[in-house]
Amino acid sequence: MIYVKIPLNRVAVLIGEKGKVKRYLEDRTGLKLKINSKSGDVRVVETENCDPAMILKLRDIVRAIGRGFAPQKAYQLLDEDAVLAVFDIRDFTGKRSKDVRRIRSRVIGSDGKTRRLIETIGEVSMVVQGNSVALIGNYETIDAGSRAVELLLSGSEHSTIYQFLERKKRGRKINQLGSFEYIHR
Repeated sequence: MIYVKIPLNRVAVLIGEKGKVKRYLEDRTGLKLKINSKSGDVRVVETENCDPAMILKLRDIVRAIGRGFAPQKAYQLLDEDAVLAVFDIRDFTGKRSKDVRRIRSRVIGSDGKTRRLIETIGEVSMVVQGNSVALIGNYETIDAGSRAVELLLSGSEHSTIYQFLERKKRGRKINQLGSFEYIHR
């Protein structure tokens, strides 16, 4: 059994309209979710015929929804190579709310430009909510997205992050072309 705590305002999203999200997750994973809507505590409970790997997948889906992802985005974590990365902004700024707001604004950028670029170039999904930044991507893309967020949270210039992401994207394309040529020889 695994416990996850999510914000109270995200409990209804996890349950879904008429229990639709909860039921979908239980059907897909073979596990049970026990949700305390007053405290935000969620228990992932094993069943007889469940896949043990699904326990961690379901935990990450619950965490993703709790961090602000829409359920449909969080469902990507059911894929074998999908990964969730969560960063606590306070780890980089301390607990002062003024500093957290400033850094959160840096990560989002003017009119959401930085966030969109990290998502587009980094090929990840990203949510900035409260004191956290969360990413969903595959094993290949989560590395670049995570590093870009870490650099931003540490105070690096936006242009440095954009250049870093462009280099990573070019590297992925070159690797894909190399794999394609190797297969078709």
